[in-house]
Amino acid sequence: MELLKEAIRKRGSVLSSGVLKVDQFLNHQVDTNLMSAIGEEFARLFVDEHVTKVVTIESSGIAPSFMCAHSLQVPLIFARKKKSVTMDKENVYSSRVYSFTKKEYSEVTVSKDWLCPGDRVLIIDDFLANGQAATGLTQIVEEAGATVAGIGIVIEKSFQDGRALLEGKGYRIESLARISSLEGNKVQFVEESAHFAYNKS
Repeated sequence: MELLKEAIRKRGSVLSSGVLKVDQFLNHQVDTNLMSAIGEEFARLFVDEHVTKVVTIESSGIAPSFMCAHSLQVPLIFARKKKSVTMDKENVYSSRVYSFTKKEYSEVTVSKDWLCPGDRVLIIDDFLANGQAATGLTQIVEEAGATVAGIGIVIEKSFQDGRALLEGKGYRIESLARISSLEGNKVQFVEESAHFAYNKS
């Protein structure tokens, strides 16, 4: 998705060979026009999957997944990282998820009231790196007896093993921007790496 790649090039910051900061438009300040375009693109990609619910993890996944759910005209459910006092702890699906960025585990939960057998669920997240968050959500969806219709990722770090982990389990993954490298404080996209390798040969 060129609009997203342009935002990453111009407004993203490479903090290290493994960390890309995008808080100017995605996970702190939100560019609502860009999120709208991202939501429409996910809806276009998964239109034939007959999605009935969109699921994400709070909080950075909420903006793109809201726009996607709005475009598909289906409800959005966000898994909570902290249990609410209003949530019956006996009436939840939960999964333990490790964050490599924060170096900590979170118990993410979804109320059993909102996921049902027969639901076809599209999982949306802001980043795919090691695949832990997406894996946790697939476990919750399947514990509910629902089906994972696909996984939509805004930014994928293709140099990490998240895609291989999820595809190895048979899930369909669509990433709007795939980054092959952050070396040398420069963002390199998968398509650009392939083009460079082709020209070099």
